[in-house]
Amino acid sequence: MIFRSSFEVFIQLSYFESRLPVKLEDIKNVQNRLEFCEKLGIRNVILEYNGNSKIIPLNFKKKIEKELHINLFYRSNLRTDDFEEFKTRLKKFNKVSDIISVESVNKDVQLYAAKDSRVDIVSFSDKRIIKSISPGVISLTKQNNSFIEFSLAPIMESNKVLQSKNFRNLYRFINLARKLKANYIISGNFINLFDLRHPRALISVCHTLLGIPFDSLKKAFITNPKIMVRKARERKFEEVENGVKIIKEVVENS
Repeated sequence: MIFRSSFEVFIQLSYFESRLPVKLEDIKNVQNRLEFCEKLGIRNVILEYNGNSKIIPLNFKKKIEKELHINLFYRSNLRTDDFEEFKTRLKKFNKVSDIISVESVNKDVQLYAAKDSRVDIVSFSDKRIIKSISPGVISLTKQNNSFIEFSLAPIMESNKVLQSKNFRNLYRFINLARKLKANYIISGNFINLFDLRHPRALISVCHTLLGIPFDSLKKAFITNPKIMVRKARERKFEEVENGVKIIKEVVENS
């Protein structure tokens, strides 16, 4: 089908929380989490179903978007270590306009995901998976204009020994990604409501404790998520005739 009318996509060039996990079954909890984000001043939130391989239904999106002053985007996460199962499940996401992320300790899954145009993120948020990151995956995501993901949730671990271990791994592998000039994003990925922080605070943590320069952090929290959202949105409109798409970017650093 060819769409002949023009459309506009408004994306605020502001900070992103690139991964807010929610349970679709508990809409009140979802609304509470989003209202909390709004109180914190977070303008752009990427919502993820806290499950596996589920496409977020349109009626759910309409319910939660009412009366919110937040730019909401959506992502679905494929989590499996079985290569054949992964390929089968990925087929469900053909021409889906939500962000697609893949999370697996299996290097074959990672490499396949990194070169598949349907996949936007190869995630290393999990404390078990982060140690499996490789130069090959980083190189392929760069070629495919997709992204590596790191998350700060593991350093909120209450056990101090585990927290220290998670911090060392995060430091080591983010710096590996930076050395290899990876395209990467950093998300909170916080399950606990009261762990949520404005991305400005997370940038401060990353700069102070992980030694990441501010210009790199702005890419990880602003520029790269915006590129990722645009890429996912454009999949939906790939059959729109050339010249009718208008993408407006409102520059607003909050």
